[in-house]
Amino acid sequence: MRIAMVSEHASPLAVLGGVDAGGQNVHVAALAAALARRRAHVVVHTRRDDAGLPRRVRTGQGVTVDHVPAGPPTALPKDDLLPHMQAFAADLHRQWRSHRPDVVHAHFWMSGLAAVAAARPLGIPVVQTFHALGVVKQRHQGARDTSPAARLAIEQELARSVDRIVATCSDEVFELLRLGADRRRVSVVPCGVDLAAFTPVGPSAPRAPGRLRVLCVGRLVERKGVGNAISAVGLLHRRDVELVVAGGPDAGHLDDDAEVARLRGIAGQAGIADRVRFLGRVGRDDLPPLLRSADVAVCVPWYEPFGIVPLEAMACGVPVVASAVGGLVDTVVHGQTGLLVPPRDPAALAEVLDELLLDVRRRASLGRSGSERAQARYSWDRVAAQTLAAYADVVPSAGARTQPLSREVSS
Repeated sequence: MRIAMVSEHASPLAVLGGVDAGGQNVHVAALAAALARRRAHVVVHTRRDDAGLPRRVRTGQGVTVDHVPAGPPTALPKDDLLPHMQAFAADLHRQWRSHRPDVVHAHFWMSGLAAVAAARPLGIPVVQTFHALGVVKQRHQGARDTSPAARLAIEQELARSVDRIVATCSDEVFELLRLGADRRRVSVVPCGVDLAAFTPVGPSAPRAPGRLRVLCVGRLVERKGVGNAISAVGLLHRRDVELVVAGGPDAGHLDDDAEVARLRGIAGQAGIADRVRFLGRVGRDDLPPLLRSADVAVCVPWYEPFGIVPLEAMACGVPVVASAVGGLVDTVVHGQTGLLVPPRDPAALAEVLDELLLDVRRRASLGRSGSERAQARYSWDRVAAQTLAAYADVVPSAGARTQPLSREVSS
């Protein structure tokens, strides 16, 4: 099966941790690799953001990454990319006219815009994953939402017109139905986790003796709720708790980062500046040991379409405290694999952390259950199989042309 993925701003080759590099990059890279393991031919089309990039790169997982020339070959904020989508679509159309994929899978709304423009004249079916919806972002961020004004109308048109929508959580389905999507054309397929890397057993990062560790991992943008986590740690009754924050710029550039400065200000006001540590960007190989070093992983965004970090923590056997929003409600089973709290509520978060940090047995139980749930439901090979089932709804011969995994690979 020939699959064209379109991910205009989120390259599977990107270094993670920046403002626009995070879960979508992981999702596209891992899903493409899992589909390739099932003998699919996968090309990921992403915008060229560096003049030195070759046109095509073949990854070690058997996926081809195509750097599409559209706009200046330099890094741009994703909210500035809309004017370049016409050129992006024109390039895709030229490619697909001579090398036709069986299905196009667009990731994010601007990718969907380009994919439909390129594929529709050729009669190629388009599958859409939004990863985030503008109407939800606007609801939570209001005037701070920097999305292009056309986003809401374009997403509504995509929801009504693409051949299939792959939503990443059940909450997203309700939002899509409000946009006019046909429920019969919506599949729910979660994100996955690399179960070979994120395991309960393995090396653990060093930690300060005599302190309990709460860990936040993710992009340093306000809506991720790191400021709320800092405020919560400042409200804890016990004073032997450190908060480690991983993400953002490289460690050497933390002092120049505006969001780090804002978060340090919150820590100072809470009187815990000496117990909040910013690591900066952490490499993917270093993330599992860092997660294993934590007593609790905290993920409290204001809203979250899915959220890969809680899954990675669960797979490492670490209990999770998460906001009861979006995809986190699907992945974190309250009282079984972690605990859910209201978003933007440091007092509620502090109350839960106070109780959990006192109870080592409960933390261990939640961690074990989280690891079991991740193993059973969220392998990328399982996600790939569910995605192929969604493709089969628009490409009837999909299953016949995509071989199943061998027993050794799928186990």
